[in-house]
Amino acid sequence: MPDDIVRWLTEHAHPLGTLTPGAPTQDLKPLGEALRGTRIVGLGESTHGTGEFFRLKHRIVEFLVREEGFTALAMEASQSAGRALDAYVRHGTGDPERLVARLGFWTWRTRETVDLVEWLRAHNRDLPEERRVRFVGTDPQRCADSVEAVTAFLRRTAPGRAGDTHALEVLARARPASLPDPDRALMRQAEEIERLVADHRGRSGPGDGADEALEHARILVRAADLVTRPFDPSAGEDSVFAARDRYMAEAVTRLVDDDPGARVMVWAHNGHIAKGTYGERVPALGSRLRERYGNAYYALALFFGRGSFLARRGDDLQGPPVPHRIGTGIRSLEARLADAVRGDYYADLRTGTAPWLNSPQAQRSFGANVPRFVYRFHTAPLVPAQDYDGLAFVARSTCSHPLPGTGT
Repeated sequence: MPDDIVRWLTEHAHPLGTLTPGAPTQDLKPLGEALRGTRIVGLGESTHGTGEFFRLKHRIVEFLVREEGFTALAMEASQSAGRALDAYVRHGTGDPERLVARLGFWTWRTRETVDLVEWLRAHNRDLPEERRVRFVGTDPQRCADSVEAVTAFLRRTAPGRAGDTHALEVLARARPASLPDPDRALMRQAEEIERLVADHRGRSGPGDGADEALEHARILVRAADLVTRPFDPSAGEDSVFAARDRYMAEAVTRLVDDDPGARVMVWAHNGHIAKGTYGERVPALGSRLRERYGNAYYALALFFGRGSFLARRGDDLQGPPVPHRIGTGIRSLEARLADAVRGDYYADLRTGTAPWLNSPQAQRSFGANVPRFVYRFHTAPLVPAQDYDGLAFVARSTCSHPLPGTGT
């Protein structure tokens, strides 16, 4: 099997000259060619705390926007807070570090993320409105901005109902499945708020903020759905995990279907951008995009060989992320990729044939939290060509750089 990988990569791997944004992009041309005819590219990552992944994806975003005409970046981040960051990216409204810090997860509160959104702002600055790149959060959870926006709207338009949002304030910080409720009372309250805002929108004219308030109200309904579902990984399509990926896919779908010219970059973990399932057979965001758009969706996974990355320890949901270290090892696909070709490279898994492309492998997969000590042995199953369309391999990982003073 290793010889099979070596032979295939010797022919199909394209070296990456640098991971640094702003560098010449000749080495990314093969990726551009692979994306001809696509409308959506999933930009994955096997850890949320690798600085090299952030920089390489920043570089890829620059290339895809400038040379391939991509129009939006959709990130596995708060839908609610993403709307304010979009206002910065397109119009320069607000402070980028503060807005990035509100995206809901420690993983994005990094210098690398701020560098990316500042580049998007600089790119958009002198362009007409219709050509400016959008930023969209896809995850309904962590919706403090939506609670605030809907409450402020009701205070202006229906003061007697403004207090109805108090019950929804818990959604601002609640996590999926953290408030299981078989009666779905919180969900019904969120739906009632959505109807209230929609009714006002139907009676009012443009310009009173009803459209924006309605989008925030819809986010609250999705968030209420996620936090009140039971934690049952085996529940299939009814699981909270499947619902989260479905909502993220719907956010991307709205971008694509509302604009015939849209081309969307989706930034998320490898598990989410995959074309199949993850965990307890949860249909991934990428599987839903592949089902709807066929080969117009391209899943690009990012792997690394050895080094360090940030993650929280064990089940700690409040403490700071800390460095974790891992060697190349011998059990994972990454070990074989490191042995096959030296350095950093990209490969299109749609080209050529080889047994390893359609054979079961083991990939390393680290989320925002990793188990203590045994994380080094954690792998997830994959079949390379069935789960992904391309891969980018980074030989060495180092930790991303958290923003100072933004909390974790």
